Amino acid sequence: MASSSSVDDFSVVVLASDLGIDARPFLSPSDQDRDTPEENWHDCPSHLTSDEDFSDLEALQFFRLEHGCDNSGHQIFRIVGKYFPAPVISGERLKKYVFNKIFTEMPEGPFCIVYMHSTVQKEDNSPGLTILRWIYEELPTDYKDRLQIVYFVHPGLRSRLVFATLGRFFLSGGLYWKIKYVSRLQYLWEDMKKGELEIPEFVSDHDDVLEHRPLTDYGIEPDPLRLTGIPSTPYSYGRYEDVWTSRECTS
Repeated sequence: MASSSSVDDFSVVVLASDLGIDARPFLSPSDQDRDTPEENWHDCPSHLTSDEDFSDLEALQFFRLEHGCDNSGHQIFRIVGKYFPAPVISGERLKKYVFNKIFTEMPEGPFCIVYMHSTVQKEDNSPGLTILRWIYEELPTDYKDRLQIVYFVHPGLRSRLVFATLGRFFLSGGLYWKIKYVSRLQYLWEDMKKGELEIPEFVSDHDDVLEHRPLTDYGIEPDPLRLTGIPSTPYSYGRYEDVWTSRECTS
């Protein structure tokens, strides 16, 4: 009788693996508990549990949380482009560092980013638009929603053209519409009070240069050495003069 009872209690459920049926209702509670952690592995970002040392990047101070807020109460993350050594930092390590900073230091509520593009050199300080887009895409949705605005300080002509032509395709999730160009520091103080974030000295100096030479914003140098004031000489040593002289000799 005991063997008959055990046979009656035994049942087999066969499920086709390619039908997309959820088998969890057929599992025992112990099996469901054992299966749950494997299914929710992505809920805990690996960047939070990383033991990697970022002390070298912290010393550069190119990305840090400020104590102040803008006029709308958004916490400020400051990025100084010139401080970022792009040739020696991989995109993967940059992503881990940015995620570690945001996940561990960012308080609750909305935040903004102040990016200082002053004197940035593409080959030395720019990680590339593709890497920046990749990092932004990897952010959880709630962090994307909490990012309210990106203040782009001292944008050059190249930056404006790139974002104007490719920004809508490369910057998804509404990031393109969150960028606000700030050509002078005086315009930044319309959105936040002075002292809410630290401005590096070279950024202030660059702002003074742009104030006296506004065409620099468009990639045009208006004779900074004032060579136009030198008296003219009876002889010309320009390269075009040499071209015409060589033509006369061959004619």
